[in-house]
Amino acid sequence: MTHFTFSIQLSADEYQSFYTGAARNIIVMSHQGVSVQFPASAVRAFVTLDGIHGDFVISMDENNKLVDIQRIIS
Repeated sequence: MTHFTFSIQLSADEYQSFYTGAARNIIVMSHQGVSVQFPASAVRAFVTLDGIHGDFVISMDENNKLVDIQRIIS
């Protein structure tokens, strides 16, 4: 399994296009310098009235399929 960390700052308005299905994937640059793409629905649990803000770790299987995303609490 491969793990990448990344930060994300999306306002509620920016996330709206993902929530309505106008955009399906989020692409981030990980702290390791790797571009990572995953379904926007994977971060739905982290959306607040302000959007999505924070640091996360994403786990991918050997086929680069999403296994899990967790918020990093600091």
